[in-house]
Amino acid sequence: MSSSGSTSASRRTDQLTVLAEHHTEDGEHSFYLMHNGAVTWGIPGEPQLLALYLQRDTVARTFRFDHAAFALPAIAQSWLIARGCPEEKILLAAGMGSEPADQATRVLEKRLRSDGDHFALLTSYTHDTEPMEITVLLRALDEKAPLPFRILLEEVDTKAWTHTLREGGFATFEAATQWWEAHWSGEAIPLPAASPPTRHPTAPGIPALPARPAPPRGHSR
Repeated sequence: MSSSGSTSASRRTDQLTVLAEHHTEDGEHSFYLMHNGAVTWGIPGEPQLLALYLQRDTVARTFRFDHAAFALPAIAQSWLIARGCPEEKILLAAGMGSEPADQATRVLEKRLRSDGDHFALLTSYTHDTEPMEITVLLRALDEKAPLPFRILLEEVDTKAWTHTLREGGFATFEAATQWWEAHWSGEAIPLPAASPPTRHPTAPGIPALPARPAPPRGHSR
């Protein structure tokens, strides 16, 4: 590896902040939720959270890992929970993020942690300057879901350091992207109501379906 590549990797590592972590008593499994500060210097709108699942073979002294980037803590936590992490062990500690502003946000985040593996992540956009907002587009894995496309909208109050999270349901990909484009064009269009999805048993850690063409990323910083 060249010295320049090593330096670049070191800088990326320095930008990782652990927000929550859990390790099994036998030392064979570790779960991390981290913020990747290096992303803020890259492509505008990219997800800034990193979920990492580490498995160790203590006899062979080897390890393997899997990781994925997400825009919202609840979705990253869902990914880790689907891989065996207890929900209560991967919640954010006080001071490791903004606080939910209301009960509706708390309820939705808890549902996403338990139902998140019922959706495929299509795209997201993180706007990390004022006004701080995150949008996430999901598609239900259940083909019979009445509103298979969901948009999550998180808005952050940087003065109170709280956030609200809301969900909208859409019958088609086109309808979802129309709202997405209007929102990031500055139109104050409310999200259409989305009733809670019906739970269907699925295998933990089910892989996301191939994403359709992503909607516009939103405005740049």
